[in-house]
Amino acid sequence: MFTSRRPAIAAAALAAVALLGVAGCGKMAETLGQQWVDVTFKSTTSLQTIEHIRLACSHIPNVTADPLPKPHTVINLMSGVRYDTTKASEANIAQLQQCLQKFSAVQGFTPEDTSDTGG
Repeated sequence: MFTSRRPAIAAAALAAVALLGVAGCGKMAETLGQQWVDVTFKSTTSLQTIEHIRLACSHIPNVTADPLPKPHTVINLMSGVRYDTTKASEANIAQLQQCLQKFSAVQGFTPEDTSDTGG
């Protein structure tokens, strides 16, 4: 009786493994397609100023600021804000850059993607 169930159990296990493999490939492809912009600030920039800049540039379509790193140390705040631009067009990224250029506290604007990280 138990021997007749083994092929069905084996088939179900193989199907589950295959499903997990497909889901894993989908996540990998999603991760490989990520893009972002790292924005750095001068060392004298306050948390309030960074929050003001994030809010002022939050209207750009397809661009989302990641949460600020914690704890809010000078080093963490200088390394600043990462904007997710995975779904953004080149025009959206240009809008973000134009918005950020209005603020003297912004020190750097670096577009990156997963191909830049060696991952």
